[in-house]
Amino acid sequence: MGFVSEFKEFISKGNVLDLAVGVIIGASFGKIVTSLTDDILMPILSFLTGGKDFTDWFIALDGSSYNTLKAAKDAGAATVNFGLFLTAVIDFLLIAFAIFWIVKLANRFKKPVEVVVAEPAPTKDQALLIEIRDALRSRT
Repeated sequence: MGFVSEFKEFISKGNVLDLAVGVIIGASFGKIVTSLTDDILMPILSFLTGGKDFTDWFIALDGSSYNTLKAAKDAGAATVNFGLFLTAVIDFLLIAFAIFWIVKLANRFKKPVEVVVAEPAPTKDQALLIEIRDALRSRT
């Protein structure tokens, strides 16, 4: 098998195409979630917290006092940036909430799946008994 035909076989497999579609839709869905958190949820949260910015909540390990994290970084001080960590936690919670909200909304539009219970096939003994019963019925 040549390289081109092997590549052709690889690219024509259903899994590759399904994966490509999933990646593209996932990237687009990520933009929706980002927009929902950045453009809708964060402004509401910012309004509720009075516009607090947690990025300058830090502890300088050199014992000096700095007004901003940028000033501490520019001075070369080692810092514990718990404000950035808090911001990352809030971002995660908002994204998780946005995804939960979207999935919950999408589930409303799904049709319920009907469960069809198939009767199990008769065993050999049961099939033989059915055959005998049918033979006896045909005599009468």
